[in-house]
Amino acid sequence: MTYVFRNNTIERFLTGDYIFSGYDDFSAVPEADAYLWWYQVPIKYNRDQLVAEVESYAQRLLWAVDQIGDMPLLILTLESVYDVNSNISDRRLARAIEAFNSTAWNLAATKANIQVVDFGAFLNRYPYFERIDWKFYFLSQMILNPRLAGDFRKWLDEQQRALALKRKKCLVLDLDNTLWGGVLGEEGIEGVQIDGDYPGKAYHYWQEGLKELERNGVILAICSKNNQIDVEVLFAAREMPLSLKDFACTRIDWKDKATNIREIAQELNIGLDSMVFVDDNPTERELIRQQLPMISVPEWPSQPYELPMFYARLVEDYFSVYALTDEDKKKTEQYRQNANRAQAQAQFTDMEDFLRSLEMKLTITPATDVTIPRIAQMTQKTNQFNLTTIRYTESDIRLLLDNGAQIWTLAVADRFGDNGITGLMILKPENGWIIDTLLMSCRVLGKGIEEAFFKTVIGKYKGALAAQYIPTEKNRQVEEFYERMGMKLTRTIDGGVKEYSAQIETLDTSINDYYKIE
Repeated sequence: MTYVFRNNTIERFLTGDYIFSGYDDFSAVPEADAYLWWYQVPIKYNRDQLVAEVESYAQRLLWAVDQIGDMPLLILTLESVYDVNSNISDRRLARAIEAFNSTAWNLAATKANIQVVDFGAFLNRYPYFERIDWKFYFLSQMILNPRLAGDFRKWLDEQQRALALKRKKCLVLDLDNTLWGGVLGEEGIEGVQIDGDYPGKAYHYWQEGLKELERNGVILAICSKNNQIDVEVLFAAREMPLSLKDFACTRIDWKDKATNIREIAQELNIGLDSMVFVDDNPTERELIRQQLPMISVPEWPSQPYELPMFYARLVEDYFSVYALTDEDKKKTEQYRQNANRAQAQAQFTDMEDFLRSLEMKLTITPATDVTIPRIAQMTQKTNQFNLTTIRYTESDIRLLLDNGAQIWTLAVADRFGDNGITGLMILKPENGWIIDTLLMSCRVLGKGIEEAFFKTVIGKYKGALAAQYIPTEKNRQVEEFYERMGMKLTRTIDGGVKEYSAQIETLDTSINDYYKIE
């Protein structure tokens, strides 16, 4: 249940498990799972009264923050839906609105349980005179036009997805008439349009946007029917925002694109449902929709000048996130390092020799304020090696720590590079210890690291240990992990949930010497 602080009628815009305060009511704050603050600038013509009221909102917000403690709070920025100012030089209202929003953003910067979304970004989609319906306002004190309710709910869902750190991982791109204008095989290297006047300028802007996505942790891949050597020569000969090194994986050949995209997913070791495919050819888009329906396939714009708006929708629908971690910003390089590891492995016939050659360093440390955002992100995004698939927010993680949970992170590095924080174990104290969460990024699987991590952490404790495996569509590969670690299966309950127990002192916690533990 979410409790909503509000100063006007908004029920039509929020459907589901919400309860609402009275208008501007601060008599009591009930217990709730989460809180939402959504105030709008009231409609008043007396400027002095209006400014004074808006100036009071920051103190009211601070009072509410004090009342809810560490519970999650989402604040929508304060915006004016309707304002008539006969004295253009009077900027008091604008300053009062700005002061409130600064207070909200400062709270979000200092309190992990508070997040802010820009309500102005939603309002700016609509012409000024469409934002309010006076009939509904006079009947129900509903400032915002109820015709916008459906759009608002969709927008808020998108914002909450970003807040929960849920976004797609990989953007797969065609080349001809998608990354640049024209067909390379027909126009030649100098003929494709990527700079200069329109339409080349539109494609240049498009690539600049894609480059920014890559900088912010989105994996870029190429899937194009083309000659590999021609594409390589083009990238070398023409200056453009993107280079081949910005793509973690490429499939440039004449095979069907469904097969190539499956191979891209396998090489990157990511799920098909975490991918977005962009192609100007409607036949190719329909092929992917039919053969790989779990992949998101947006419609391509009809004209190059529509690319900036297409990019904006692409980011909002699939790739927006509330905050980035250091690991996000290194994604392309990390996946490229994995390709180098795969090539190195092919040179060895003995797996142990290969593992020893990697010079692996495992850094296992308790959770800190710095790593909590990454910890929450991993619980939200990791699916394959995840024994329970419990999702946590940053506030949830802090609450677990406050209640005595032990939270350990794993960072993995080797001679090819640093994968960053890629493993997590959460233990709760209860008649000994219960493993609440055990997960690892797919980037580091296949080298026995998961076993070394488990054994190292468990080796720090004594007494009874309990654990669960909760099956999902994606984590079948870890169904017998606890059995391999020596834990006893005590029972299997509804839905295939397996429960395990062990006495820690009886478990084998020795690890191979080719893992350097820090």
